[in-house]
Amino acid sequence: MAQRLVAYWYGAVAAAGLGFGLLGERRPFGQDILAHPFVIYFFLVAAGLLSLRIVRQCPVPEIIPERALALGCATGIMLFLAGNFIAVHLIDR
Repeated sequence: MAQRLVAYWYGAVAAAGLGFGLLGERRPFGQDILAHPFVIYFFLVAAGLLSLRIVRQCPVPEIIPERALALGCATGIMLFLAGNFIAVHLIDR
C-alpha cells in the first residue's frame, strides 16, 4: 500500500506541475502574486498532503517517506518549468 501511495504521489505532483506550467504564462487566476499558477500549484500540493494527513490520521512522513516527498516536490518544480517552457516557446507560436 505504501509503495502505491508513493507512486500516486509522484504521478500527481508530476501531472499537476506540468499542467500548471502550461497555464503559467496566461495567468488564468489573476495578476496578483498569490494568484500565480506556481503558487496555486504549491497550495494545491499542501492541501493534498494535509487532507492525506487528516484522512489517514498519522503524520505524512509515515505514509510517504521524506525522500519521496522531497523528490516529488523537485520533480513538480522541474515539470512546472518544462511546461512553462513548452507553453511559451512551442504552443504560443
